[in-house]
Amino acid sequence: MDIDIASLETATLDAVAPAELDTVPGWLLPFDNTTIGRAISAVPIRHSMEDLASIADIASRYTARGLKTQFRIAEVDGLAPLRNALLQHGYTPQQPTLTMVGNVSLWPTSSTGWNVELSVQPTPAWTSVYLSEDFDPIDGANRVKALSRSQYLVYASANDDLGPIAAGTAAFSQGWVSLHGMRTVVRSRGMGCASALIATFGQEALRRKIDRCFLQVEAGNTNAIRLYRSLGFQTAWSYHYWRKPA
Repeated sequence: MDIDIASLETATLDAVAPAELDTVPGWLLPFDNTTIGRAISAVPIRHSMEDLASIADIASRYTARGLKTQFRIAEVDGLAPLRNALLQHGYTPQQPTLTMVGNVSLWPTSSTGWNVELSVQPTPAWTSVYLSEDFDPIDGANRVKALSRSQYLVYASANDDLGPIAAGTAAFSQGWVSLHGMRTVVRSRGMGCASALIATFGQEALRRKIDRCFLQVEAGNTNAIRLYRSLGFQTAWSYHYWRKPA
């Protein structure tokens, strides 16, 4: 798949909806007070970089807003000079994450008997999964806030007889459908809930005639990566968050 990096990174921020978004040439700069790394990390919109002076300019913009400076940088050859410059500025790579791409046509077409609710607005059932005791309450609240703010999402939740058990969102932006905030409560993991949500999102994507898709997943989340690979997702690149030690 020929990947338009600028459209993919723009679509990412359309989904996680930072409170403010700025730009400098070649960069997107999201600003927010949140735990969502993608919503607070400067990201280049091409995979080559010659103007390394932009690091100081970007840092000054975060500092002016009272925020810590973070960068989200792909592990590709064209950005090696940028990564080296960040090291020299005292930043270190953390939290390895994969960007995976695929085609909706390879997704399941049935929710396999699960009761899945799809909505263009956040629902109480969807919200309750993020605020479940199975997840960090601060991070859960931040995700509800950011994802609820987006103009590009549809929201899905799966339920059993005891109530909501899984939730996620799909964003339709820049010609992509992307998956964000996929969550399943502990008691229902490994039972196909996430696949059911993805099947529902896939039906909506095909209705909108969008086939190319992407997601980001932490490199250590082996169960999720196994699922996504079974749905045809392939790793396009990996990236790290670059932060200064606390």
